[in-house]
Amino acid sequence: MTSPYKTILAIETSCDETAAAVVVNGTQLVANVVASQIDIHRRYGGVVPEVASRQHILAIESVVREAVACTPGGWATIDAIAATYGPGLSGALLTGLNTAKTLAWARGLPFLMVNHVEAHLYATWIDAAVPPAFPAVALVVSGGHTMLALIRDHADAQLLGGTLDDAAGEAFDKVARLLALGYPGGPAIQQSARAPIEAQRLPRAWLHGTYDFSFSGLKTAVSTDPAWVAARASGDPDQCVQRSAELAYLFQESVVDILVRKTKAAVSATNAKSVIVAGGVAANARLRDALRAAIRVPLHIPPIHLCTDNAAMIAACAYWHPVNGDLAVAVDPNAPFVAGPQSTSGAVFRQA
Repeated sequence: MTSPYKTILAIETSCDETAAAVVVNGTQLVANVVASQIDIHRRYGGVVPEVASRQHILAIESVVREAVACTPGGWATIDAIAATYGPGLSGALLTGLNTAKTLAWARGLPFLMVNHVEAHLYATWIDAAVPPAFPAVALVVSGGHTMLALIRDHADAQLLGGTLDDAAGEAFDKVARLLALGYPGGPAIQQSARAPIEAQRLPRAWLHGTYDFSFSGLKTAVSTDPAWVAARASGDPDQCVQRSAELAYLFQESVVDILVRKTKAAVSATNAKSVIVAGGVAANARLRDALRAAIRVPLHIPPIHLCTDNAAMIAACAYWHPVNGDLAVAVDPNAPFVAGPQSTSGAVFRQA
């Protein structure tokens, strides 16, 4: 079901990006403004929820103003306002959700509520020459989520599997911190990765017979790697840098191998006509290349600037999954992709 609202202004503040965007017909990107907090959180090696919440309050007004100013006709052309209600950091979500509800009330516009995880999928619809064909296998890989789903239609999806512990993006951040590579972990590991001279391999948690994922053991394998432990004990900076780069490569290869093989298996088992890959980790060049080489059906991956959190995907999701929200609706930090027989975004999900 498509939306009766042609032009949607959306707001996204689920984690550490303050974003506002305007999208027409769920596909045409008119304005996309993102105020990043990466430099602020880098000193801590990860997102500090309280700091993120304060920064959203400081940035939200200017971000929304800029998005509307970039829209021909401004407020007069906006048909509805959408915002993320969850999942995410509670304090961060509050800023975006309350701003959207206030603007909707003040301007007499409909308010639409969007699930952040589902929204990641709709980044592939934005400015796409050819939209994904159904049924589609969807791989969502972000900082807090790793899952495979079969999307039969905009209102019919089946969860195939998800992470049992760390999400892929979370594992990238934690391993980058272990290897002293910096934050955010995804780009740091990608840039530092260097293949070892001798053939080596880190373990893979296959969880055979399922489409589930587990990366906590891989993280442990990195932290307890004998060569890494010896390099740190030696105090030799060159030795530490060398082994750190090798482990970055081996870790990345392990994660990519698992994600690609499970996605490929899901495509084969479901006879999917296309594959959607979304979320921050979808920006990883090694993953993108490996998927292109392995997947034989049309592959849809958003441009890098739409892989990480943004409001354009929120607006697109609100168009294809219009869910009118009550102005009294509260944030749901743990909002699931699957919520019983029906998701909060109006899509029906069946547990595999």
